[in-house]
Amino acid sequence: MISDAPVLQQTSEPAEGAAAPSRLSRYARPMLGVLLPLTLALGWELVVWLAWSNGRLVPPPSRVFAEIAELARSGELVRHITATLWRVVLGFAAGIVAGTLLGAISGYWSLARRLLDPTVQALRAIPSLAWVPLFILWLGIFETSKVALIAVGVFFPVYLGVMGAILSVDRKIVEVGRTFRLSGFAMIRRILLPAVLPAYVVSLRVGLGLGWMFVVAAELIGASEGLGYLLLDGQQLGKPAQILAAIVIFAILGKLTDWLIEVAAAPFLRWQDAFGRARGA
Repeated sequence: MISDAPVLQQTSEPAEGAAAPSRLSRYARPMLGVLLPLTLALGWELVVWLAWSNGRLVPPPSRVFAEIAELARSGELVRHITATLWRVVLGFAAGIVAGTLLGAISGYWSLARRLLDPTVQALRAIPSLAWVPLFILWLGIFETSKVALIAVGVFFPVYLGVMGAILSVDRKIVEVGRTFRLSGFAMIRRILLPAVLPAYVVSLRVGLGLGWMFVVAAELIGASEGLGYLLLDGQQLGKPAQILAAIVIFAILGKLTDWLIEVAAAPFLRWQDAFGRARGA
């Protein structure tokens, strides 16, 4: 027993020493995603500084961030971001509810799938701008038409994700649930929901990305504020720095909201023994 103690003590020391590098890699890994855009931005800044380009049509990052700072000082930036975020949140929520309900019904009930799915797939092929005049006639030029257009963009990937995930559930798992005589609610909670959840989270992220795309088309409908309006105003006034500033803000907000979905879904997906999780991705 005495001879075993040093061996146990020696084996525990590397584990304690390995904790610090693992924590360091956890913080360093997200910074790798910033490396590429920072390199491109610094490269273009250098090109303009060396006078290889005048930077008139594609302003350097310093001019773009100066434009963002000016918009922030005037108070316009907060106003435009708030208007766009509010529209995206409302449209995203409406698209999630409709897409989840119809996708679950189509995936679980074959008769509903035969009735609904052909029509939904045909509507999915309609370009986003084709809905604009129709929503103006139906809903007017105010907020309702903008939110409805964003909801349309969110609806289709969520619908397809939910329906496809339910249809791809392993039949043997369902048979195990029936063998244990699970009720309908228990079957959904313990079998179908965990099996569908990973694909559902992916469909939410895709739907959110389309929601950010559709908000630009939505803010062409008589909007007087919003990042889409800022884009259009920059085009009409010939301000490329303002256009790029709006694009950069769109990218930052899109990434932040996508990250929020990832963080919110992570506790529900801890049970996964996936390849990416094993590799530390």
